[in-house]
Amino acid sequence: MKRAYYNDSIANFLTTSPEEIFQKIALKNEFSLEQNQKDAWLAEIIILKEVLTTYSGSIYFEYSIPRMGQRIDVVLLIGSVIFVLEFKMGEKEYNANAIDQVMDYALDLKNFHESSHEQFIAPILIATKAKNIYSIVATTPQNDKLLQPIKSNAGLLGKIIEDVLCFSEGTEINRSQWEQGRYCPTPTIIEAAMALYSKHSVEDITRRDADDINLTQTTDAVSAIIRSSKKNSRKSICFVTGVPGAGKTLVGLDIATTHIDKSNDLYSVFLSGNGPLVTILREALARDKVKREKANGGKIKKGMAMSEVKMFIQNVHNFRDECLVDLTLAPIEHVALFDEAQRAWNLEQTSSFMSRKKNRHNFNQSEPEFLMSCLDRHKDWAVVVCLVGGGQEINTGEAGISEWIRSLERSFTGWDIYISDRLTDSEYSAGEMLKKLESRPNVKYNESLHLAVSKRSFRAENVSLLVKQLLDRSNDEAKDTLEKLKEKYPIVITRDLGKARKWLKQQARGTERYGIVVSSQAERLKPHGIFVKSPMNPVNWFLEGKDDVRSSYYLEDVATEFHVQGLELDWVCITWDADFRYDANGWEHWSFVGTKWNHINKEERQNYLKNAYRVLLTRARQGMVIVVPPGDIEDCTRQPKFYDPTFDYLQETGFTVI
Repeated sequence: MKRAYYNDSIANFLTTSPEEIFQKIALKNEFSLEQNQKDAWLAEIIILKEVLTTYSGSIYFEYSIPRMGQRIDVVLLIGSVIFVLEFKMGEKEYNANAIDQVMDYALDLKNFHESSHEQFIAPILIATKAKNIYSIVATTPQNDKLLQPIKSNAGLLGKIIEDVLCFSEGTEINRSQWEQGRYCPTPTIIEAAMALYSKHSVEDITRRDADDINLTQTTDAVSAIIRSSKKNSRKSICFVTGVPGAGKTLVGLDIATTHIDKSNDLYSVFLSGNGPLVTILREALARDKVKREKANGGKIKKGMAMSEVKMFIQNVHNFRDECLVDLTLAPIEHVALFDEAQRAWNLEQTSSFMSRKKNRHNFNQSEPEFLMSCLDRHKDWAVVVCLVGGGQEINTGEAGISEWIRSLERSFTGWDIYISDRLTDSEYSAGEMLKKLESRPNVKYNESLHLAVSKRSFRAENVSLLVKQLLDRSNDEAKDTLEKLKEKYPIVITRDLGKARKWLKQQARGTERYGIVVSSQAERLKPHGIFVKSPMNPVNWFLEGKDDVRSSYYLEDVATEFHVQGLELDWVCITWDADFRYDANGWEHWSFVGTKWNHINKEERQNYLKNAYRVLLTRARQGMVIVVPPGDIEDCTRQPKFYDPTFDYLQETGFTVI
């Protein structure tokens, strides 16, 4: 796709009039054109015509970054360097947010644009009226040819370009090859939701690898099931599986945003029982809607934007409550997409909740059975899409995927069933129940309904495999997997939380988000300043910036598995308490009650704790540090013997110690 409003050789740019260049830019602009934007483009053109007189190369105005839903003011290809220019017309100061902005643009090219991976990239912030300052040209500590952000005013820009070219080495960038390079982004779920909501396609914002079934193929398979069910007036259920971070939630959001029109009978709703995820996505989309409207010369109140968002992203419990009002009325949606379907409540948990909170005694349906019954009220057709993660149940009463199958057997024998061919794998705990479906004629297996490759980390796909091997105590396999990950995906261990905090800050560039995560059972981290029960607002933690003490950046408030499931950060610190301890005979599971640790004996609760650490260890997109405290011989609740075996196990596996 054409990613820039205007692109040409620098030679042609210099011989074309500013008015003609402006017209070409304005012609591609899709939004209302304000006078200040017109003035900015003309000023940028004039500045660059003066600066670039002695250079050859290529120039691009308003270069698209779909993952971020933004555009780079100007990209220059000169010699062996990609220059990323962000202009702040009339500004006299170098705003910290603007420095992060230009660095984020440069990082996007470095990480996600194939033909930019190995090139020098120079992010330059141009505050046109700022005083002259001396900017040192230097690479970032990662030493990957991405330069530190450079500050410039209009007058210094030419000298800075010359300094960067003298600093950099390598052959001249081939314009045609650079333009043909694939853009293969890996957005966070928040970035992806915003991009989809603002009408980008899933192809624009996701990478596509030759060795995996991509998201588009899975989305197409689900969409085909929806269309077939409508055409043939059938009720259908579809199970989509995937490893942690593979994009199951993105599949659901893609379909929900595609069918967002209430007047269309393909209208869909994205449902999740994950309260923090729903709240954070809604807030992010509402904020982004207000921001985009303002940038395009319009205006919308945040409350109105939030109302629009709530139509297609709902908490599954709110959806359930609405369906309880009239047990005969079908919901407006014919398609319901249930994220993290394995976390739906079993009969016992649902019945208890209905009795305690809804005054509905003797309620005799599990959450999956009731939710399916709501869609079954439609007289013609309906589709339920279950987005299923393996080993992700972390809370009491979460039924796993088997309860959905039991419900199909008990109450919905006429429904068509479409199943990922990997639902039989052990981590989904559905093998025995699936045998009950073998005699049904309307069961179809489809390999396109499984997402096998984690896209959470764009640096290494096998992080979830490593975590599985660690938790399964498959030592030799874990060593081999870690060795393959080390070069691109740093994982280090330490006994010192202070060193971990410093490491996080050194790794992150631009607005790359980092934070501390801990198990909800990590009660004895208080001596390290970690209060797991302290109130924490996940919206602030995930969405606020570096200047907000409530944000993850401050490394003060911590998030648990309940806050971060389904979400991700770029860099993560996992602080490991004595609730989950390594032992030569197997993992030990503990709960701190009152003044002492008590053994967890119930197998279900043991699995929840193991899955909690699985969630925590698979949140990082770019790398992580694991802190195993040293303990304290004088504290009976923090004896070194509670922690040392876990640290030794990680060290023996091959993790680097800092």
